[in-house]
Amino acid sequence: MQSWLRTIRLNEFSQQVGNTVTVNGWVFRHRDHGGIVFIDLRDRFGIAQLMIDPSISADVHKNASEIKSEYVIAAKGLVQRRVGVPEKAKYENTEVELVVKELEILSRSATLPFALTEETQQAGENLRLQYRFLDLRRPQIRDKVLGRIHLTRCMRKAMDEAGFLDTETPLLYKSTPEGAREFLVPSRIHPGHFYALPQSPQLFKQVLMVAGFDRYYQVVKCFRDEDLRADRQPEFTQLDCEMSFCDQELIMQTFEQITAQGVGEYLGKTLKTPFQRMTYQEAMESYGVDKPDLRFELKLQNISDLVENSSFKVFSEVVQHEGIVNALVVKGVAEKFSRKDIDQMADLVKNHGLKGLAWMKKQAGSGVASWQSPIAKFFDDTGVAAIEKRLGVGENDLVLFGAGPYGSTKAGLGTLRNYLGKHLGLYDPLEYKFAWIHDFPCFERDSGSGRWMAVHHPFTSPMVEDIHLMDTAPEKVRAASYDLVLNGNEIAGGSVRIHNAELQQKVFKLMGMTEEDARAKFGFLLDALKFGPPPHGGMAYGLDRMAMILTQSESIREVIAFPKTNTGMCLMTGSPTPVTQDQLIDLHIRVRDLRVE
Repeated sequence: MQSWLRTIRLNEFSQQVGNTVTVNGWVFRHRDHGGIVFIDLRDRFGIAQLMIDPSISADVHKNASEIKSEYVIAAKGLVQRRVGVPEKAKYENTEVELVVKELEILSRSATLPFALTEETQQAGENLRLQYRFLDLRRPQIRDKVLGRIHLTRCMRKAMDEAGFLDTETPLLYKSTPEGAREFLVPSRIHPGHFYALPQSPQLFKQVLMVAGFDRYYQVVKCFRDEDLRADRQPEFTQLDCEMSFCDQELIMQTFEQITAQGVGEYLGKTLKTPFQRMTYQEAMESYGVDKPDLRFELKLQNISDLVENSSFKVFSEVVQHEGIVNALVVKGVAEKFSRKDIDQMADLVKNHGLKGLAWMKKQAGSGVASWQSPIAKFFDDTGVAAIEKRLGVGENDLVLFGAGPYGSTKAGLGTLRNYLGKHLGLYDPLEYKFAWIHDFPCFERDSGSGRWMAVHHPFTSPMVEDIHLMDTAPEKVRAASYDLVLNGNEIAGGSVRIHNAELQQKVFKLMGMTEEDARAKFGFLLDALKFGPPPHGGMAYGLDRMAMILTQSESIREVIAFPKTNTGMCLMTGSPTPVTQDQLIDLHIRVRDLRVE
C-alpha cells in the first residue's frame, strides 16, 4: 500500500508536466472513447483527467473498465500536455492529463442515491441531508464549506492582529431563562439538577473583562431551543468578542477595521471604509427594516399628511387612527407588471399584517386622468399633483401604497422592497454593502405580560444622556447598541455593557426582576461588578450567516458541514432519538407524555 500513497494533489498537475506522479481520489466521471478510457478524478483540491490507453497496459485498461462513479482509486503515471483543447473545459487542469501506467482500486462504492455530477442538484434537500457525506463531495457544496473555513481563518487573523485573545468559555452553564428557551443537560452526579447550553457566552466574556483580559474573542457554538424558521439552526456559531476601556465609537471603529481586514482578505480585495452609518429610526423610515439592503436606492416615502383628509377611507381612517401611509416608487417599470403580479405582491405584504396593497401606474399627462389605478377615483387633480410631487413620480412609474399600523406597514413594504430589488435586478449580487445601524430602543413592552423587556439584552447600557428617562418614559431610552448589516442581513450585533452595579439593578427592577431573582440568575456577574469592572463592550458575528452571504449561498445549511432541518432533525444520524430506560435511571429522570394526560 505504501507505493500507492499520493505524491501530488490534483490541483498541482500543471506544475508536473514530464514527471511521474501518484494520485489518489474519487472517480467523478468515467468515459470510454473507443478503447481509451478517460477518468475525471476528484479530491478536495480539484479535478484532473486520467487517460488509460490499452496499448500501454492491457491489465491496467481491464482494471479501469471495472471502475464506476465514486470508486476510490490510486493511479501512477506520466503527466503530459493534452493534444487538443476540450470544447467545454469545466474543470481546472484541462491542459494536462495523467497517462496511467499503474492503477489500483482502493475501495468500491455502492450505487449512489443521487448523482453527484449534476451542476443543479435535482435530489431533494432531505435526501441530500440524509446522505450528507455524499453531498459534501459535490464541488458546489464542498467549496461553500471550504469558503466558510477560509473566512473563519481570515477573521481569526484579524482578531489576533488587533490584540484579541482566543479564550474558551464553558458549554455547561447554569440555566438563566431569559430570552429564547434553553437546552437543558441533566446532571447524573447531582440528581434533579441541570446544566444549560449557553445561548451565548455573554456573562463569561463580561467577567473576563472584569478579570483584566482586556480583549477576548472566541469562535463558539451557541444553542437555542426555539421554534425554528428558515435559516435558523438550534446550534449556531458566533465569532464572539469583547473589549475593555472603550466607548461605542471605539468599539465600532475597531470592529469595522477587523471586518474590513478579515472579509477583505477573504474576498481578495480592499473594502471601502468607513462603513455607512444610520440610526434605527432612519433605517425604519426609509427602508422599513433595521437591516436595510443598501445596494439599491428604492426607499419608503411617507404621504400620511397628504391623504389624511382624502375620500379614500382606507387611507384617511388609518391616519386618523394613528397609522401611516407609505409608498414605494418603482421607476420606469409600470408596463412590466400585470394585475396578477401586483396581486402576488399584495399576498407578500399580507404576511406581515397589512390588509392589502394599493397601486398606481403613471401614464402620460397630468392629474387623475394620468393614473391607471383602482383608487384614482378617490382623488382630485390637486391631490394627485401633491402625491406625485412628494414622491417624484414620472411616466411609466409604478407606485405601491401600504397603509396600516406603523410596524406592519414598515415590515410589509420593507419586505416588498427587498423582493423588488431582487426581482428587478436592481443591484449587483457580487457587491457587498456594509452599514452600521445604531440608536436602537433600549426597552420594549412584552406583548403578553405587558412588562418592560430589554430589546438587546439586560446587560446593555442605556445611552448616558437617556438614563433619566428610565423613571418616566422607558420607551424613549436609547440603547448604546449597534448592528452591522450586510446586503440586507444582520451579520453582527453588540452593545456597550453596564459596568455599574447600581445601574444594572435599576435595569433589572424596570424589567420586573426582584433583587432575589437577579441574584439567583446572575449573582456571579453582580458580584464581579462590585470589584472594579472596567468600561467594556463588544459584539458577536453570526458566522453562519456571514459565510452564507459571502459564498453566494441560498441557505445557511449550505455552509454548515452537518446541518439540521427546519424542525431541528439531523437526518444523517436520525437524531434526536429516545434513550434507554437505564440511561434515564442514571440521570434520575422519568419521561411522561403530558400531551395524553
